[in-house]
Amino acid sequence: MTGHDANAGLRRVLEALTASEPADPVDVEALEVPPMPEHFDIEEALQNNWLEMWYQPKIDLRQKCLAGAEALARIRHPDYGVLLPATFVSGTTDDKLVPLTKHALLTTLRDWEVFDASGFNLRLAINLPVNHLLKLPIPTIVNEHRPAAEHWPGLIVEVTEDQIVREIKRAQEIANLLKISGITVSIDDFGAGYSSFHSLRELAFTELKLNYSFVKNCATDATNAAICQTAIDLAHRFGSAAVAEGIESMADLQALQIMGCDFGQGILLAPPMPLPQFLALLQQRMNRPRPAAPAEAPTVAA
Repeated sequence: MTGHDANAGLRRVLEALTASEPADPVDVEALEVPPMPEHFDIEEALQNNWLEMWYQPKIDLRQKCLAGAEALARIRHPDYGVLLPATFVSGTTDDKLVPLTKHALLTTLRDWEVFDASGFNLRLAINLPVNHLLKLPIPTIVNEHRPAAEHWPGLIVEVTEDQIVREIKRAQEIANLLKISGITVSIDDFGAGYSSFHSLRELAFTELKLNYSFVKNCATDATNAAICQTAIDLAHRFGSAAVAEGIESMADLQALQIMGCDFGQGILLAPPMPLPQFLALLQQRMNRPRPAAPAEAPTVAA
C-alpha cells in the first residue's frame, strides 16, 4: 500500500475540517494585533465577557478520525480584535491570571455541553499553569461545574514539562485528586524540560505531547526524527499516548504515523477556531454523504 493510499482516510478528514465555509469564518487578518497599551487589563476583559475559547481539533492518526480538541484562550477585544495569549498574558501579574484560568476552565466545561447537545461527545483538553493547579481548588471546581451527563468523557489538563519537573511531588498529589474528578494529565512541550525518567515515573499522565520544535522537519531532520521516535516509544512504555503538536507538512505527518504516533494537531490538520465555526464544521461533516465503498474484485476460479 502506498503512502497516498494509507492516508486517503486522513485526507478525507482534513477536507471535512477545512473545505467548508461556515457562517462564522476565522478572520485571519484579525489575528494581526494592532499596537497595544503597555498593560492589558485582564479584569476588564473578564468583566465584559471578552474571553472565549477556541478549539483546535486533535486527530487520531491511527484511526484517521477526529479524537477531540484542545481549548485555547482568546480575547475578542472591541478595539484590538482577536488577541492571542502571548499578547494579553505578557506583563500581567500572576494574581490577575488566576481568575483568567478559572474562567477558561469553566468556559471549557460549559462548551462541552454545547458540543454534546449537538451530538458530539468530544474529549476536550485545556492547558493550565502548574502553579495555578496549586492555587485553585481545581477538583472542587470541576466537581461543582462538571457536566451532569454520565457519558462525559472527562477533561485533559495539559501542563508543560518544564513547569511540572519543578513541582513533581505536589503535581503527583494533585494528579491523583484530579483523576477522581475525571481529569487526566497530559505533559505538554515534552522534550524541552529535560525531565528524568524517574520524574516521569512519579507522575501518572495520559499523554506526552511532543514539542513542536522537534515535530517540525522530523521527516528530513535525523535529530528531530530520533527525538520524536524516542518520545513516542517512551509514552507507549508508560502506557500513555503520544501527541504531536505543530504538524505543518504532509511529509512530517506521514513520518509521525510510521513512528507510531497516536494523535496529532497542527495547521496542516486544522487551525484553532471559535466554537461556532468548529461546531458548524462538525455538523457539516456529519451531514456529508459518506463515500461509497470500493467494489470488491471478482473471485477468479483456480
